[in-house]
Amino acid sequence: MHEHTSQTSIKDVMRLHDIDEVDLEVVRKYGALVVPRMSEYITHFYEWMRELPEYQTLMANDEVKKRAQNAQLTYWKTFFAGHLDDAYMEDRRRLGETHARIGLSLPSYFAGMNYSFVLFTKKLYDGGLFSEEYGKAVAAITKLLHLDTTIVVETYSRLINERINEQSRALMEMSTPVTMIWQDILMLPVVGIIDSKRAQDIMAAILLKIAETRSRVFIMDISGVAIVDSGVANHLIKITKATRLMGCTSLISGVSPSIAQTIVHLGIDIEGMTTHATLRDALEQAFKSVGIRMKRLDEV
Repeated sequence: MHEHTSQTSIKDVMRLHDIDEVDLEVVRKYGALVVPRMSEYITHFYEWMRELPEYQTLMANDEVKKRAQNAQLTYWKTFFAGHLDDAYMEDRRRLGETHARIGLSLPSYFAGMNYSFVLFTKKLYDGGLFSEEYGKAVAAITKLLHLDTTIVVETYSRLINERINEQSRALMEMSTPVTMIWQDILMLPVVGIIDSKRAQDIMAAILLKIAETRSRVFIMDISGVAIVDSGVANHLIKITKATRLMGCTSLISGVSPSIAQTIVHLGIDIEGMTTHATLRDALEQAFKSVGIRMKRLDEV
């Protein structure tokens, strides 16, 4: 059953990229002409590659360079072998993972594949085919290269997106540090964008901290929030209501003129929310709420 599924998958991939067995046979025939000249390919390719901005970083020493060259030789020998199967597809996925991990940019990858195409179809071509055969070979090689780049870029993009998501999650966790700034007073400065997931994380962190500290006042400073729309305002209202249910008063500080105008223009009902333009104003109210009066030293 698994083997049948794999075969069907390969056939679907070939159909999608308009590759058939005739194309693969043409690639194999052309490979017989250029594979024996792979050492020339490596020489030309690395002369060109020295001009890339990533070269010094990627090719840190001779050992790394040698491993990269061996991997390239294996790649192109597999390419010109012209056998599309699960192992071939997996090898291309691994290549995409490698490019993502070492930090090779997609523009450089595309440039490298384009230059390799030029080398194999022009510089290393000895003219040993009839014009019609040569045209078919170039067309078949182009199709297979498109398949390879599609697999590599899909894998590359998936890994980069996963990395970005992991970093975003880490930043979200770091950006919800509910801190007790005074007895019975909690504060959370919010920076960036508040979406549904982050709002839930903020609410969970706040309610947990209120339960742990039995605090009576919570200040959320939104001066660093990038966008305040109806969705963000609704999240703030929900957080305010949830803290009130636990006997804790919520104060929203950092409401700038632009945020105030946006809320008014959107017609958002903020009844039940206590807002302040500055963190200082919110702190003064928080101290009053817990019975603390602040004095300047020269007033004592």
